[in-house]
Amino acid sequence: MQTEYDANKDTINQQKHGIALSLASQIEWSEVLCFVDDRTDYGEVREVGFTVIEQRLYVVVFVQRGDTMRIISLRKANKREIKHYEQASE
Repeated sequence: MQTEYDANKDTINQQKHGIALSLASQIEWSEVLCFVDDRTDYGEVREVGFTVIEQRLYVVVFVQRGDTMRIISLRKANKREIKHYEQASE
């Protein structure tokens, strides 16, 4: 699966979360636990996923466009999200 992202979003993500969106290239998409983010109408289906990268749980926000995942945000999961992920993975 290909990944892409906006350079401006990457800069914002690095400033806000300290993580480059290029890290998303390491995501094993078949193992992502995800759900649709329907809190607002984004004009396309936006998903939030939990994924492990380098033995650390991350939260990725993305839009699937054909065979390409457009990365919107990537950050380390917080304690609440880790607990939620562990419960959902059982």
